[in-house]
Formats: sequence, structure tokens, C-alpha cells
Amino acid sequence: MTVALASAKLNLALIVGPVRENGKHELATVFQRIALADRIELDPAPEIEIVGFVPDTLVRFVLEALAERARVEPRWRISIEKEVPVAAGLGGGSSDAATALRLVNATLGSPLSPGELIELVRPLGADIPFFLLDGPQLGTEDGGELRPLALPQDYAVLLVLPDGVAKASTGEVYRAFDERRGEQGFAERRAALLGVLESVRRPTDLALLPANDLAGSPLSARLLELGAFRADVSGAGPAVYALFEQRERAEKAAEAMATIGDVRLTEPAW
Repeated sequence: MTVALASAKLNLALIVGPVRENGKHELATVFQRIALADRIELDPAPEIEIVGFVPDTLVRFVLEALAERARVEPRWRISIEKEVPVAAGLGGGSSDAATALRLVNATLGSPLSPGELIELVRPLGADIPFFLLDGPQLGTEDGGELRPLALPQDYAVLLVLPDGVAKASTGEVYRAFDERRGEQGFAERRAALLGVLESVRRPTDLALLPANDLAGSPLSARLLELGAFRADVSGAGPAVYALFEQRERAEKAAEAMATIGDVRLTEPAW
């Protein structure tokens, strides 16, 4: 048995542009892991088996792709113990898939290189490639062109998943973005994002990052009132994150938001 944690992520910024030739949108996004994580367990098995999270399809898909690429039989049992809220914009499913892929790849007689793993999963979007790397990353092009970022890690993170708010499908969120012509001004917003990243030295500098282009929430304003230096929606939502300089202030904010929905207090992770 081999065990690893599959961390969630935040999009500390998500700038969206026009549709590219490959049918995906132009993106500029800042990926940051957080300590909130699922637990992934790998055991040998007569055939591929995913247990613990019935709706999973992504872990199975990437392991079948790995088996085909490595020319081995997929004889693995993956157990998933969920802690990351599902369909919240926190990348839990992608992190599970990347973590399972890493665990299984390490057992192969001829493991694929990190670059080969990233190429294997690149068609599935930007999140899985990010989770195959360490540290914060800037995602550009369709989000899958990644480069490391040196960002401060000494702050507290409060997550709020409001009751009664169901996540729209990612496709629906992007269609709404296109209908409102959200791509207009992309070049300027992208330039602003890159400019901020050049000057980030302290956690509070992250407050200058542009807001999420895809989704917003009135909870962001409330969290800023409670002392956060930045608050926004992660990914396509609906989870809202808030960043605090002091954990004590984050704890007080968590108490104040406890009636709103599912509240989690965590911190950045590498």
C-alpha cells in the first residue's frame, strides 16, 4: 500500500480571453496549492478499481491512458478519501487524478518522465498538469503552458462554500462568459496580471491581482470587511476564498461565516 495526499488548489487570478484555434479559451491564471487535501491510497489488484468516490471517472481515465502508454496491464486499486468539496472550483478531481498517476507511475519498471506525464494529460485541461508540478504556477495559452512563480506562502486561507449554491457546468460558465463578450480587454487584463506578479513580495501584494473573469460572489465583499486582504471565487466556482495575514483574524472570520455554508480554514501548500 502507498498513500499520498491530493491537495486542492486556488486560482488566485483567472483572466479569460477569446477562443483559441483548439476550441479552448486563452487564459492567464495563477495556480496555488492549499493544504486541504484528499487521501489517495494505491494497492495492487487483479484489474483497475477505483473505490471510495463513486462518481470518479477522471482517475480511471488517466490510469487507463498511462497503462496504454506504458504498455502494462492496469492492475491497480485506488482508494479515494474525499476532503476537498466536490465541484467547487478547487480542483479536487484533477488533484486526485494527478496524485494517483504519480503513485502508479512510480511503480512501473520504466516510469514515464514528468514531461511525458504532463503531455499524457494535457488534453484534459490545465489543472492536472499543474498538480504534476511543485509550487505556484502561472498558466498561459489555454492554461496548460506552465511556469513556476515565486509567491509568498505565509498567510491563512479561508474557504466558504455557500449553502444552496450549485456549481454550473464549466461549459455553461464559459458560454455565459462568451455571451457577455467577456473576452474584451483581455490583453490589458493579462498585462495587468503579469505586472502584479513581477512586483509581488509580501502576501498583501496579492491583493492587486485582477479579479476572476469567470465568476464573482457578493461574499467577497463581506470577507474583505472581516479583514481579508483578498477575496474572490476560485476557478468557475462556487467556492470563495479569502486570504488573511493573521490566522487569528481568519478564525474569527470563519466563525462569522459559519452560518453561510461549508467553511474550511487552511493555508498554502507547495
